[in-house]
Amino acid sequence: MSGRSERTVTEPEKFVFDEQVDTLSVRIVNGAVNVVGIEDGPARVEVSEIAGPPLKVQLSGSSLTVTYEDLPWKGLLKWLDRKGWQRHAVISLAVPAHTAVEVGVVGASAVVSGVSGATTVKGVNGDTTLVGLTGPVRASTVAGSVEAQSVSGDLVFSTVSGDLTVVEGSGSHVKADSVSGSMVLDLDPSAGADVRLTTVSGEIAIRIPEPGDAEVDANTTSGSVSCAFDELHVTGQWGAKRITGRIGSGSARLRATTVSGALAVLRRPPLDDAPAAEPSTASGTASGDTASLRKDV
Repeated sequence: MSGRSERTVTEPEKFVFDEQVDTLSVRIVNGAVNVVGIEDGPARVEVSEIAGPPLKVQLSGSSLTVTYEDLPWKGLLKWLDRKGWQRHAVISLAVPAHTAVEVGVVGASAVVSGVSGATTVKGVNGDTTLVGLTGPVRASTVAGSVEAQSVSGDLVFSTVSGDLTVVEGSGSHVKADSVSGSMVLDLDPSAGADVRLTTVSGEIAIRIPEPGDAEVDANTTSGSVSCAFDELHVTGQWGAKRITGRIGSGSARLRATTVSGALAVLRRPPLDDAPAAEPSTASGTASGDTASLRKDV
């Protein structure tokens, strides 16, 4: 395929694109999407499974679109046509790393990795995994969870009930908002990151590497609190509680607010060190891996 072209896909099929691809938009219902950024070679699309209505694969200039005719990008999070959910597709895409990527999923999982261009993900149901992204990332979900691994670009996340997990995040800006979704963040704030987290009833757990370098202001109206840093102050015994203070030079800024959810600020050993013993906290113990963060809060 090259230039401006369009194909209707009703069965498994592969496409290779001769022209440069700079933007990608893919939207599906049920199934899975896997987008990989590559340094060399042409853009490629493989539809390995498909059931229900056909998919449209369109190349217009340097813009590649893979979607259903009736599934728009605008308003996707409100797309509740239950009859339209009777479809399934599994799609793998390889695009140049600099490509700006848009992925929309309804009841499907999504994986985006190795992309340096801007990445935008919208999901109704279905989990999203983001790996090794260096460009800005914006993710919005209704109930699907998002896991970001080694993401160094700015991250903006919003959800109703989905969870957010950030592993080895090093972006300069992280902003996350949820109603009931929990947030577990394993951050490296040494670059002077600005982190702002807000949730109504979800739990928040943040792990900061030793020796630490952050100014912290975190509060919960009625949830429990756990803090593993002696440099930080925990105030309030009944009702509202707050964790404030500075770790190291305080070059990074960490702000977290939850109304009824639990709140934990935990230690992480230096990346090149072996796991350390569990440190004591203000209300229990905190271990050193992401899975245990959920249990602590």
